[in-house]
Amino acid sequence: MIKFGTGGWRAVIGEEFTKDNVQRLTAALCALMGERGVAQRGLCIGYDRRFLSLEAARWVSEVCAGAGIPCLVLDREAPTPLIMFTVREEGFPYGMAVTASHNPAIYNGIKVFTEGGRDATEEVTDELERHIARLAGEPIPVIPYADALEKGLAREINPLNAYIDSILSLVDVDAVKDAGLKIAL
Repeated sequence: MIKFGTGGWRAVIGEEFTKDNVQRLTAALCALMGERGVAQRGLCIGYDRRFLSLEAARWVSEVCAGAGIPCLVLDREAPTPLIMFTVREEGFPYGMAVTASHNPAIYNGIKVFTEGGRDATEEVTDELERHIARLAGEPIPVIPYADALEKGLAREINPLNAYIDSILSLVDVDAVKDAGLKIAL
């Protein structure tokens, strides 16, 4: 059963964090996007280094492709703030991060973001849970990841430089240089 808590859905890998549940959650988000008239604006997908995160990000994109929703997939693991930044900068109505954050290694999960790169509200996650319940037992159309890339339904990007530039734009780099400090990032 997929139940959102604070900051997303988390589950033990292989028990509830499964391909079927990741696909079902994604199909629910695709349905919600269709209802809200934002499906054609697409979805941003990112993932961390945790076990099965890359695969789960691809499962998400395969469901989006099957629903005809274009998606942008970060081409390497990324911290959650980078994914949120990309949702905001690219103007996506929704985004997903495959991550279990601070939970133990046996967990993985998904965080959902809304326009502007914000965490999904309880209203949004409640609506997703209702859609998930309606999808129980229904087949979920998918297009394999390689085919989705070839058809242009999925596109890979690496926004790291733009993200770092946005952080640096908030810092007076000259003042830091002149201060004689040594800083590691």
